[in-house]
This record gives sequence, structure tokens and C-alpha cells, in this order.
Amino acid sequence: MPRVSLAPPPLYFNFLSTLAHLLPALPPTVRDLDVPVLFRESFILSAYRPVGLAWHCYVLSLFQMHNETISVWSHLLAGVYITAKFTVFTIFSGGGILGFRLRGPEGQGVSVDVSSLPLVLYVFSTIAYLSCSAAAHLLQSHSEHAHYSLFFLDYVGVAIYQYGCALALYLYSSTPAWTQSMLGKLFLPGSTLLAWLSCASCCYAKLHFQQLYPLHRRLFQVIPLGMAYLLVISLGAHRLSNCSWSSNPALQLHGLQMLLFLLAVFFLCFPIPECFSPGRYDIIGHAHQLFHLLLSLCTLVQQEALFQDFLWRRPALVREFGEEFLLLACISFAGLMLCCILTALAMRRQLQALLRKEQIEKNVEEEEKQEEEEEEQLGLTTHQHFCLETENFHLDRRRSLYELTVIGSGTCQSNKPPPL
Repeated sequence: MPRVSLAPPPLYFNFLSTLAHLLPALPPTVRDLDVPVLFRESFILSAYRPVGLAWHCYVLSLFQMHNETISVWSHLLAGVYITAKFTVFTIFSGGGILGFRLRGPEGQGVSVDVSSLPLVLYVFSTIAYLSCSAAAHLLQSHSEHAHYSLFFLDYVGVAIYQYGCALALYLYSSTPAWTQSMLGKLFLPGSTLLAWLSCASCCYAKLHFQQLYPLHRRLFQVIPLGMAYLLVISLGAHRLSNCSWSSNPALQLHGLQMLLFLLAVFFLCFPIPECFSPGRYDIIGHAHQLFHLLLSLCTLVQQEALFQDFLWRRPALVREFGEEFLLLACISFAGLMLCCILTALAMRRQLQALLRKEQIEKNVEEEEKQEEEEEEQLGLTTHQHFCLETENFHLDRRRSLYELTVIGSGTCQSNKPPPL
């Protein structure tokens, strides 16, 4: 039976070796015991980048094999593909670029195409979350402050993507019956609230729950994300259950996207397969890499489905929702993004205060330890001096007693030294 290998092709290693000769030399990766606990991952024992290097070392580590390489490249390549795909779509199928279109023979200049603005915001949110995630995983090993700050940025990108995705699905992929239901009327406000809550809870869990409490942090991160996804999936589930899958090819893509997302969440929650063989999947194949790969595929499939839904719903979109509603929905996207950025900045200020407090406590402990060492050394010197003084005292006392004894007996032998 032929064997299937999951190892990268030799051409990939040849490419990396060629780059290694062209780029400046980077420090080798280290084991988990050589980095602080904050930078370690469960069951990943090696391929960590040293902490405290210059920024350019982490940028160049994009071409180095370590335990974050696949995670970074999966999102970078997905971002490049999405940008290229959207550009081609807007030129050949979208009827306008970046939400604008020519007025045509009746006038000159350009006009805003409000029906395509939600799609533009969706693509922007997609690129934002992929870029923030890639930057966080690429640069987070620089320092403790950089680690927290970059992952706060990552959570902002995730929240922006959540609402951008919800907005596009609501406008392009929903049915009129669902939008008129109670759940449909609460969909966008609920998505806005849950997107901000996801950002705030993830930042809070990252800051206050360290590696010793992974369950608490998982709950703070997964529960808001899960609630947001349940709200979003209700839209797709209603359409999939009430429409024929063969009538619209986009439905099959939506079903595949849901499956890929559920698989991605599974690997986010459970460290499989590395928990069964710690150290074996450090560079290729651990759960977080699989999560990144599946999430990237999920995003690509979702983009294709939304492109088809956009072409299907675009002619009647303004008539169904109205320009004011579409513009208000797009403005709410900017408001959510601002709220998430302010929340991350507030958490960053708390981080700076905690780091200053820890540094002060560390300095006090070092000063106390130094003072104890000095006191111990001073105490030893004092003890030696005290013993010498005590010995001299006893010697003088014995000499005085001897002289008194000699005087009392009437025999003075001044030339004979007293016994010691």
C-alpha cells in the first residue's frame, strides 16, 4: 500500500535554504524551557523564537521554519488571494470598484454605489483580520508588551470581521421572510453587540488569565464567539432549510463554509494531534495551524458565496432596504471598529500599568535581596569583630587576675610572662 507523506516538498526546503543564504543570519530556534511561560503553547516543545531580538529579526523570521511559520503564511496567502479575487470580480463582474461606478452617458463623474458598499466593507474586514492575525503571530515574540498589544490588535480584527461578515450575509444572503422576522430585526444590533463583546472578552481573558488558567481563557474567548456564530448561522440555516440547494450554487458554498468553520473551531478548542505526541507536530501539523488553514479556506469559500449572492440580490437591494438603511449599516461598521479600537487601547493602558507594577515589585524584591546579602555580610564581619574583642577581653582579665595574685603572695616575678 503506498505511503502518504505530509512533509513539505523538497522544493520548499530548497527555497528556504536559498533565502537563508541571501538574508541576514537569524538566531536558531529554541526549546520551550528557553522562553518565558507567556510565549509557550501546550504540547509544543520546540521551534520557538528567542525573546528580545530586534524587530527586523522577527520580520525576517517569515522565511524561517518555526512553530508560527504555517500560521503566518496561511493568512498572508489568503489575504493576497482575497485581494486579487475581489479586484478581478469588481472589474469584470461587480460593475464598479470600491463602491463607486461611472454615471454613464447621462452624466459625468462617479456616484457611490450603496448596494456594493457592504461587500467592500466585508472584503476590508476580511483583509483586516487576516493581516492583524499574521502580524500578531509573526511579531509577538519580541517582548511581553508586544505580545499582548499585538494580540489585542488581532482580537480587534476578529471583531471587525465578525460584523463585516454579518452585515454582508444579512444584506446579500438572507431571504425577505427571514429579514421580516423578529430574529431578522434583531440580527444587526445583536451582531454589533456580540462583535464588541468578543473583542472585549478576548482582550480581558488574554490580559488577566495566564497560561496557568487555560480553561478560563478558552471560555471567555469561545463563548462570545460561539454566540456570534450561532446568530450568524441562523441566517444560513434558515435559507438552507427552506431553499433547494440545486436552485442556487451559493447555497452549497454556504454549507461548505459552515462545515469548515465548525472544523476550525474544533481545532481551536482542542489541541489535537499534538496532545497525543508532544513535540512531534511543533513545526507542521499542530492544532492552531490547522485552525488557521481551515479558517482561511472557510473565508475563501464564504467570499465566493457572497460574490454570487451579491450578483443575485444587487438589482433589488436598494428597493428592498432603502439607501438610508444601507448607509446607516455601513456607518455602524465604522462605529463598531472605533469602539473595538478604543477597547483595545484601554486594555493596553491596563497592561502598561500592570507591567509597571510588576517592574516596581521586581525592583523592590531585588533591593530587598541585595540588602539582605549586605546585612548578612555585615553581620559576619561584626561577629568576627565581636569574637576578637571578646578574646582580648578575656586575655586582659586573666592577665589582671594573675598580677593581683602575684602581688597578694609577695613574690613578684615581673620578668616572667603570665600564662596564657
